[in-house]
Formats: sequence, C-alpha cells, structure tokens
Amino acid sequence: MREYNENKETCGTICLKYLLFIFNFFFWLAGGAVMAVGIWTLIEKSDYISLLQSNTYMATAYILVVAGVVVMITGILGCCATFREQRNLLRVYFILLLCIFLLEIIAGILAYIYYQQLSTELKQNLKNTMTQKYEKKGEEHVTKAVDKLQQEFKCCGSHNASDWSDSDWIKSSKASMRKFPDSCCKTPVEFCGQRDHPSNIYKEGGCITKLENFIQEHLKIIGAVGIGIACVQIFGMIFTCCLYRSLKSEPY
Repeated sequence: MREYNENKETCGTICLKYLLFIFNFFFWLAGGAVMAVGIWTLIEKSDYISLLQSNTYMATAYILVVAGVVVMITGILGCCATFREQRNLLRVYFILLLCIFLLEIIAGILAYIYYQQLSTELKQNLKNTMTQKYEKKGEEHVTKAVDKLQQEFKCCGSHNASDWSDSDWIKSSKASMRKFPDSCCKTPVEFCGQRDHPSNIYKEGGCITKLENFIQEHLKIIGAVGIGIACVQIFGMIFTCCLYRSLKSEPY
C-alpha cells in the first residue's frame, strides 16, 4: 500500500511538472504579446499622447511593457524551477507571478478608469491644446500630433473647423493668411488652408469624437490584455502551489 501511494504521488508530481511547463511556455508567449501591445502604444500612438492632459494612457502602456518583460523572464525561471524541483525557485517564481498579476490588474483598472474619464478630459482640454499650442516654439510635438490627427481622421478643429478662428497661430503673421492649418485640407498642399470652402476643408464634425473613439478602442485592448493575462496567471499560481506542496522540503 505504501509503495502504491508513493507511485501515485510521483505520477501526480510528474503531471504537475508538465502542466506547469506547458503553462510557462504559453505564458512566455503571452509576455511577448503584452510587451508588444505596450510598445505599439508608445511608438505608433505616441503622437496623440501629447494631446492628452492626463498621463494615465501612457502609464498603462509602460506598465504593460514592464509586465511583458517580467513575464518573459518569469516564464524561463518557471521552467527551471519546475524541472529542477527546487522549492526555493518555486517560491521566487510564485512571488514574481503575484507581482505580475498585480501589475496587470492595475493596468486594467487604470485603463477602465481612464476610459470613463476620457470624454470629459477631451471636452475640457482638446480645443485649448490645439488652438494655444499649435505651431508654438517648444510645442512641435503638439503641432505634429494635431496635423496627423486632422489628416488621419479627416477632421478639422476640436468640435468643428470654426474652432481655428480662436487659434493664436491663425491670428499671427505666421499663418500667412491661412484660415485653417493645411492639415485641414482634403488635399493638403502648402497654403491650401487659405481657401475656406467645404470642397477644400473638412467642415463636417471635429476631431474630438474621432480621437475619443480611437483612444477608447485602444484602452479596451489594453484593459482586455491586462485582465486576460492576469486571469490566466491564476492557473499558474495554483499549479505552482500544488507542485510546491507535492515536493519534499529540501535541506538548505
């Protein structure tokens, strides 16, 4: 009977080892995906970050990058801990899993909170950002973001094209008689912003709604990735605890 129980325990341990190894392999791949989403946000969408008052959007991206790097390192550590059957390594692995779990939960919560606040923030600040900082010295990143926003989403101004009449740049000599930035033109060429006509300027709707929808969709991705990977980690922590308990204590 004793021999049967030992064999049963050995089979259970082996099953747990392979389950944890498979988990770590997919966990490592997931870490790469998490890091990729964070880097994509920071590189490809960084222009629009300068149009936002809050740093929450950027913070969630940085959290995903950090979490992704730690996940990939943790996945390798988990494989080593599993096949060496070292309780000390398993303890470290579990603690890292728990830290990553908390990071991704935080990223998901931040994304959700900012999703709720985004509309109010844009309504309060986007027009002022566009009209007061456009083409200002030291605000080149805002100018680039505004031009990209208006061309990419085929819009003009925050609420509509008339917002530009309040612009410091339009009122200055630097505008060279333009009524709108050239990026408001349907076919952007130099000084095309001088001609105020619906056939030339994007008159229908402003950029605020389009930017809001764009960022909200991306926040959904960030939140889903963070919460989704965090939920998967629960299984990893359960497997780790089971394997830890099934191994005999090792002498220090």
